[in-house]
Amino acid sequence: MATTAPSGLHGRVLDSLGLAVCGGALPTGTVVSIDEFVEQHGVSRSVVREAVRVLSSMGLVESRRKVGTLVLPSSDWNVYDPQVIRWRLASQGRLAQLRSITELRGAVEPEAARLAAERATPDEASDIVGTAAKMWAAGQGDDDAEFLRLDVQFHRLVLAASGNEMFLKLHDPIAEVLTGRHQHGLMPHHPHVEALQLHADVAHAIQRQDGEHARTAMRRIMDRAMEEMKSIWAQDPAPL
Repeated sequence: MATTAPSGLHGRVLDSLGLAVCGGALPTGTVVSIDEFVEQHGVSRSVVREAVRVLSSMGLVESRRKVGTLVLPSSDWNVYDPQVIRWRLASQGRLAQLRSITELRGAVEPEAARLAAERATPDEASDIVGTAAKMWAAGQGDDDAEFLRLDVQFHRLVLAASGNEMFLKLHDPIAEVLTGRHQHGLMPHHPHVEALQLHADVAHAIQRQDGEHARTAMRRIMDRAMEEMKSIWAQDPAPL
C-alpha cells in the first residue's frame, strides 16, 4: 500500500518544505531560509534542519559551504520516492507526474504480468485471481476506499509474482499514483466493466500460465489508463 505521510511537528514542516519545492514555490537555486521556516511554523531550528536533511536525502536540496541550502533542479530528485510523488501530485505539476508514471507503468506492468504467468506459484496465482474477484465485487458498489485498496493490492501481487525484485520496487510509486488519482478526482467514480474484466483476464491468464494473454490484457489496462487521462492531459500538454 502507499506509504503513510509523516505526522506530527516534523511531518508538518517536512510536508510544507516538500510541497514548496515540488510545487515551485521554492524554485531551483533558491537558498532555503531555516530562520524563515522556524518563524513560519513556530518550531525549533532542529526540527527544520531535520526536515531539510530528509529533503537532502531525496535529492531535493543540497547544503553548500558558504552558500547555504540550495533547492536542486528536478533532474536531481529521487522521482521514485513515494513522498516526492505525493508532493508532485498535490502541486500544479500533477498532470505531468501522472503522465510520467503512467508511461512507466505501460512499459513495465505488461512484462511483469507475462513473467508472473511463467513464475507465479499456485498460491500467488490464486491470490491474484481472488483479488481480481474482490475488485469486481467492490467495483459494483460504492466503497471507493475498498476498491482502491484492492486495486493497489492486485498490481503489487502481479509485480511480486513476476519474480523480478526491481519490478517489485516499483510498487510504492504505483500505489502513490493510484491513490493520487482517487484523491484528486482523476478516476471514474465507478470502474468501467471492461477494466474490471481486464483485471480478471490478467489474473486467469497468470493462473493458466499463459504469458502472452497476461501481457496483452495488462497492456489493455495500461492503454485504458492512458485513454482516461488524455482529456485531462490536453489541459496541460507539457511533459515533465
